Amino acid sequence: MQHSNYQAMPRKRAPMIEPRLNYVSCPGPASSDTGPMARAGQGEARRMAYWEWNATGNPQHPHVVVCVHGLSRQGRDFDVLARVLSAHARVICPDVAGRGHSDWLAEPLAYQIPVYAADMLALLAQLHHQAPVQTLDWVGTSMGGLIGMVLCGQPGLPLPVPVRRLVLNDVGPVIEWQALARIGQYLGKAPRFDSLEQAAESLWSVSSHFGPHTPAQWLALCQHMVRALPEGGVTLHYDPAIATAFASLSQEAAQAGEAQLWQLYDQITAQTLLLRGAQSDLLSPHTAAAMGQRGPRARLMEWPGVGHAPTLVAPEQVAAVAAFLTETPSKVPA
Repeated sequence: MQHSNYQAMPRKRAPMIEPRLNYVSCPGPASSDTGPMARAGQGEARRMAYWEWNATGNPQHPHVVVCVHGLSRQGRDFDVLARVLSAHARVICPDVAGRGHSDWLAEPLAYQIPVYAADMLALLAQLHHQAPVQTLDWVGTSMGGLIGMVLCGQPGLPLPVPVRRLVLNDVGPVIEWQALARIGQYLGKAPRFDSLEQAAESLWSVSSHFGPHTPAQWLALCQHMVRALPEGGVTLHYDPAIATAFASLSQEAAQAGEAQLWQLYDQITAQTLLLRGAQSDLLSPHTAAAMGQRGPRARLMEWPGVGHAPTLVAPEQVAAVAAFLTETPSKVPA
């Protein structure tokens, strides 16, 4: 249902599987500031949190799907998709450094893709040690897609196995500057809210481009976006310092990085599905078309009435991703 003003409604919790929260140690220091768990201190190993979904009854399932969120989001964004995929695979949804339950970084300028990619290699190594990974797929929304491109487009990285199928959700080698400018207007601002409902109202004001959502869907997406404050109320569940490196990016630097991103994309061998919001201001139609003609020749699916980026909670979006990751190649959407 499309609406111009988000309206809160009571949450309903159906009996269904829930994920398990785990951690992996990552290279580099954690902040001594009050991270989400008020745990990290000088000299402590930095931890990245991840949510593990498994409805197969096999804790050592050899098929692993990693779902990585966007710039200011967190791993519970994938709850709807993960519940579906977990019937077929071990589904892993990390909270990227500085978000959700992960530790904050000691150096604000370290909030960049190379650090995130190194963290994901540590995560994959831990998963492979726990149970051998035989099939590896990747779903990345926006920033999560860029991380996926780095891991899939660099031969020789210590992946347990090559990524078989890659879903890039509204992101590509060319990121439109006007979208970065829009995101920069709100990124890093973490006000106090009296309640989850108030926070959801505020988040909707900067996120309506995600497309149509029912009030229940939007509240579910928002409930993991906040953390309680000691003095009462809630604030956003990420380190405001993630805006530091983002703010230092110039339009010239962004354009200069396009050639490197295209080089990565052209080296991807994974079968690739590109999702695009038809009204996206970050992934242009021109870039999407080019991605279908070079490198892995991504299959393109567009969603009308949606901008940047599809949230993968609408049934048709979930079905498309699930079909791509679980069905035989002949049944993959063309």
